[in-house]
Amino acid sequence: MEEKNQKKAMFLGLSAVLLWSTVATAFKLSLQHLTPLQLLSIASVTSLLVLLVAVARKYPGHEVFAYWKKAPWRFAILGALNPFLYYVILFQAYDLLPAQQAQPLNYTWALVLSLLAVPMLGQSLHRSDIIALILGYCGVLVISTRGDLFGLAFDSGLGVALALISTVLWALYWILNAKNDTPSEISLLLCFLNGTPMVLLTACYVDGLPTSSDGVLSAIYVGIFEMGITFMLWMNAIKLATHTSRVSNLIFLSPFLSLILIHTILGEEISHATYIGLVMIVSAVAYQQYAAYQARPRG
Repeated sequence: MEEKNQKKAMFLGLSAVLLWSTVATAFKLSLQHLTPLQLLSIASVTSLLVLLVAVARKYPGHEVFAYWKKAPWRFAILGALNPFLYYVILFQAYDLLPAQQAQPLNYTWALVLSLLAVPMLGQSLHRSDIIALILGYCGVLVISTRGDLFGLAFDSGLGVALALISTVLWALYWILNAKNDTPSEISLLLCFLNGTPMVLLTACYVDGLPTSSDGVLSAIYVGIFEMGITFMLWMNAIKLATHTSRVSNLIFLSPFLSLILIHTILGEEISHATYIGLVMIVSAVAYQQYAAYQARPRG
């Protein structure tokens, strides 16, 4: 077992955050040339290859097969959620919305997690959770209406709905993983082994596979850095950390760095409402985490 190393943990965590900050821009660049399903098909295959190499370096094949054999239906369901349903809906939301709206809305999945944990994990909803939910979804309303709260004029009502549905699917994926004792890398690989064929079959039936190279490099980038390597960087950062909270707090940098890239590369003029709404959402998630930390028993 690798020894704790806070300096290395912070380096890995910051690397993951920087890479995650780029993917919203990569989504939009790829969607200029590909449909959401075509983007997902390329990204899923890329990520599957990355995961196969990463897992093969660490685990023998019979051990991976043994984990799958213990719960094949679990991984079939998880694979249907991630990469299939979650990313189909998320990419469709990005296709309909400006990146500056889709990215912060997706960030509210942590708030949805606390709601779903009540019926599914038997957890309680505390006052801090309710405050965070109210603050977070007020932020969603500010962003999605560009600050026109009373006019309720959305750039795309369907896009907003899909972005919020994606947060439910992502939270559901992590809740179903809560009692999964499979190592994280193997679990993710088994999910992609089940989900990628679903993605490819659906893409072939609905849109067909891409016929040109336009957008393919961005899609490959998404597969490597949204779905594959970055997840493992983050996971290893958490494992190595002597102060986990210092690493986990790095994630709050990601949406703000992402806005800088969205403005610089995509040329989107970031509205004041986006900044205000994003601060509200991030504050809600940070407050919820802080309250949960304070409520933990000491000693």
